[in-house]
Order: sequence, then structure tokens, then C-alpha cells
Amino acid sequence: MALYDEIGGAPAVRAVLDAFYPRVIADPMLSPFFLGVDLERLKKTQEGFLSMALGGPNTYAGRGLHDGHARTRRRGANEEVFDHFLVIFSGVLVDLGVPEGKRREVIAIVEDARGQVLNV
Repeated sequence: MALYDEIGGAPAVRAVLDAFYPRVIADPMLSPFFLGVDLERLKKTQEGFLSMALGGPNTYAGRGLHDGHARTRRRGANEEVFDHFLVIFSGVLVDLGVPEGKRREVIAIVEDARGQVLNV
């Protein structure tokens, strides 16, 4: 069974994103990266990406991670920012009751994107 299904499929992915982005917008370190971003559009894009990355349906039609984060890099994203992003994302998973083992698997998948997101 795919990790996507193990954590609850589409409803779980949407719940994570619905809980995550308000925290990001309220966070002084992360909010500047989202200025002028259509969050509903971003959530739809992220929903497709996370679904695919977690082994669910592949409906992602966005840009690659490197190209999709060019503006983020220009705005100063670095290792510290990425680490902070992961802390907040993990906190959402905790709050939504994702079991620890599954949470570690999800975070490992997101962590694997670090190099492409930060161009390192």
C-alpha cells in the first residue's frame, strides 16, 4: 500500500495543506516567501505534487522542483529556512495524528527535495 493511502489519501493531503499554509503565513521566517502568492492555487499544485510524491495518483502538472522554487531562492531560501519549513510541516503532521513512523516517511520524502529546492 502506498504511503499516500496509509496516511488517508486525498482528504489527509488536503487537511495537511489546509493546516500548513496558515501557519506558514503567520510565521515571520516563512511568510516573506509567500508574499503575492495565490495560496489556493498553490495548495492545488501542492496537492498534486504531494499525492504523486507519496505514491498516490499522479495528477501533478506543475514545474519541476528546481524551476518552481527559483523565486524562493531569489528571496533568500537557505538551509535554515528549509529546516524551519520542515519543523512546521512536521508539526502539522503531529497535530493531525499522523503516526510517528509514517510522519518520518513523509518528512524523508520532503527532505529528499532539499537539493532541488535550494539548488545545493
